[in-house]
Amino acid sequence: MQTDWKHRVSLFIQRFWQPTSACMTCMPGSWGNITSLVHWTIALQTGLLTGILAVILTFTPATKLYAHRYGNALIVGFLTTLGDAYSHVNHYGFPFAEAVLTGVISGLLTLAGSYLFEGRARRLRAAWARVFGQPVH
Repeated sequence: MQTDWKHRVSLFIQRFWQPTSACMTCMPGSWGNITSLVHWTIALQTGLLTGILAVILTFTPATKLYAHRYGNALIVGFLTTLGDAYSHVNHYGFPFAEAVLTGVISGLLTLAGSYLFEGRARRLRAAWARVFGQPVH
């Protein structure tokens, strides 16, 4: 039972930073407004809602999707789309375009993270060793 909650906390943290980063990237004027409190509030709301939804899904059969790389990315992208659509109004011309774009970016971040950080980040450690010529333990 204890490991289930540890897993859920870890899942929440992962599902919090990915949508927050995606939201910061996709909002119009993102890099120009990087210090804007309003901008950060919207991005954090999106991340928080996505993280909460991700944890709620662990109590359903949909939790099996988290075990597979592409299913995980798909579910995170979908949850981010919902979180972004709920957090703020669309800033792009087409309805829900910003929310969908944010969801796609979040799903791609999830997929990239699954490749980079699996196996205690062995791919990152191998790249570090190739670049700097020394093993990292």
